[in-house]
Formats: sequence, C-alpha cells, structure tokens
Amino acid sequence: MRHHPVNLKDKLSLIQQHWSPRVVAEMNDYQFKLAKIEGAFVWHDHPDTDETFLVIEGEMTMQLRDEEIKLATGDLYVVPKGVEHRPVAEHECHILLIEPRGVVNTGDAGGELTADVDVWI
Repeated sequence: MRHHPVNLKDKLSLIQQHWSPRVVAEMNDYQFKLAKIEGAFVWHDHPDTDETFLVIEGEMTMQLRDEEIKLATGDLYVVPKGVEHRPVAEHECHILLIEPRGVVNTGDAGGELTADVDVWI
C-alpha cells in the first residue's frame, strides 16, 4: 500500500458542480469532503451529528435561524447537531467539510441539491 498526501487545490480542480461534496480522505468514521458552493443552500439540520466547515478560499455566511456567522478564508465553524442552518456564498467559495461517513448534505430536507454520499475524487 502506498501513502500519498492529498492536495486540496488539485482535488478542487476536479469539482465542476456547486453543492456536490466529494470525499478526499477518511479518518476513522469521519470523511473529509471538498465542495464548491455559490448561492444559497437549503435550510436543513443533522439531528445526529455536528458538521464542520473550513473555508479554503472565498467567503460564506452560515445562516442560523437566529443569527448569521460570516466566514472567510481560513475560518472554521462547527454547526452543532440538530441546529438548523443554511450555507450561503455570494460568490464561489471552496470549503472542506468534516462529518461522519454517510451524512446526506441536505439532511432530511431533501430536494434537488441532495448529493450522492460517499463519492470520492
């Protein structure tokens, strides 16, 4: 077995679609997913797990029902489990998500932005 580092910039260049997280690594039962986002996502929650967002490039806002958290390049934010949230990016933003394997990006909300789970690049 050969071990290789994951180059996030190279992996991001393979992503063409917004709101379509792709797995780049795993640690125990957690996945590291890259995504390009732009516009507003759907309101949703994850009742059984926290969800970590790390902004690699750009700016985004994490909307919660009672506040907004502004995130810029290098910022990290953990959405607590069960908290309804909606990521929004006025311009394209590149993010790294850290969450347990099998988490659906739209939670129980569903809809056209629901991405397939466990898709690797």
